[in-house]
Amino acid sequence: MSMMSEFREFAMRGNVVDMAVGIVIGGAFGKIVSSFVNDVLMPPIGLAVGGVDFTQLSMTLKEAVGETPAVTLNYGSFIQTVVDFIIIAFAIFMVIKAMNSMKKKEEEKPAEPPKPSAEESLLTEIRDLLKHNN
Repeated sequence: MSMMSEFREFAMRGNVVDMAVGIVIGGAFGKIVSSFVNDVLMPPIGLAVGGVDFTQLSMTLKEAVGETPAVTLNYGSFIQTVVDFIIIAFAIFMVIKAMNSMKKKEEEKPAEPPKPSAEESLLTEIRDLLKHNN
């Protein structure tokens, strides 16, 4: 088997394709959540806290010298990233919880009783005919 055909077989397996779709959708979802946090959620929180722009929150560790930029600890961006993570983690938790509850409902459905074998069906018919004739 050539390397190319082996790779094609690997790449076209259901799990790999599903994983690739999940990664693409997850990346897009992450961008949406980041935009939501940066553009919708954090500005009102910053306003409520006293007009703070979280992206500008930083602590200067070393002042700029000449053309060398200042060394800063940008904790405002870190706070926004933590909020992003919490929202994404909560959304994933809710999706997994919904999937688990759907699986649980499927498992709780009573299974149909197994159909009798051909011999049992034939014996049942014979029994019913004998009862009917007597």
